[in-house]
Amino acid sequence: MNFRAGLIRSLRGAGYRPVVIAPEDPARERRMAQLGVERLVLPIDRSGLNLVADLRLLLGYRRILQEVRPVAFLGFTIKPNIYGSLAAASLGIPAIPNVSGLGTAFIRRSPLRLFVSQLYRRAFRKAPVVFFQNPDDSRLFVDRGIVRADRTRILPGSGIDLEYFAPAPQPGGLLTFLLVSRLLGDKGVREYVDAARQMRHTLAARFQLVGPLDRGNRSGIREDELSRWVEEGTIEYLGATDDVRPFIAAASAVVLPSYREGLPRSLLEGAAMARPLIATDVPGCREVVEDGVNGYLCAVRDAGSLGRAMRRFADLSAVEQERLGAASRRKAEERFGEDVVIRAYLEELTKLETSPR
Repeated sequence: MNFRAGLIRSLRGAGYRPVVIAPEDPARERRMAQLGVERLVLPIDRSGLNLVADLRLLLGYRRILQEVRPVAFLGFTIKPNIYGSLAAASLGIPAIPNVSGLGTAFIRRSPLRLFVSQLYRRAFRKAPVVFFQNPDDSRLFVDRGIVRADRTRILPGSGIDLEYFAPAPQPGGLLTFLLVSRLLGDKGVREYVDAARQMRHTLAARFQLVGPLDRGNRSGIREDELSRWVEEGTIEYLGATDDVRPFIAAASAVVLPSYREGLPRSLLEGAAMARPLIATDVPGCREVVEDGVNGYLCAVRDAGSLGRAMRRFADLSAVEQERLGAASRRKAEERFGEDVVIRAYLEELTKLETSPR
């Protein structure tokens, strides 16, 4: 919801009445009320593989869309993209999915990947356009025949509110690395901890972690793992938050050793706040991080490589660290402002309204 606030406001400003379909979340009720959003509750087991629950989700989307009859269904994340788009297609409602990441099913080779590919193929078959957040994901879907090349469009993630995520001066004091992420193995959390463990005796630095546990996810970090890391003094766990800005402002650099991304929100937020970035050389991350310009890239699934990248940063002078941060902010301003994303959605919605059904 925090990612889409600018889009929601712009849709309202253009004369649309946005309706949000989402699971119940009391923590975000006030935020939705402030946006003046009509919200319909639909339970979503984001990470589960229960076919009965997924069928219930499909029918739930169909029931709601049949009642609302929207101009279009805008999908974000895996299950809404698949089951929301399938429900919309069954009712003759155009769907505009946004592929914000491929998830565990595409990271690991397994029969599940073939099954999910088939679901995507059926879900996107009638979509007038499919938004992707990096060219690698777009090529993958085109090469597998999931979507036609002429129906794809690349967006800079969810875009970033450059005023809300304003530049912050380097904090000074003890060097602090920050990883902002759901606590998943696929986000490289274990590699981050391993690198911190290797470095903590030879480098005066803090290694911080912000983000929620995801107990239902197959690659989720266990609570006992997290507790052990904190107890041994390897990392500081700062919990989950709806506002990461104070944590980014207090950090020297933002780190994300993910296995694959769409376009990672944490790196966009770090860039907008003028932080140097350290990330894996994988789709999504390398769209934001230019090695040696606004941060450093490292090898995926390689704690040693990650540690060397963090050490490179630690060895820089304060002036050189600030130079990397300034380059991050420039990149955010030039490529990742949310106005680009909003304009793309409004253009596609205008096409739908002016073209014959």
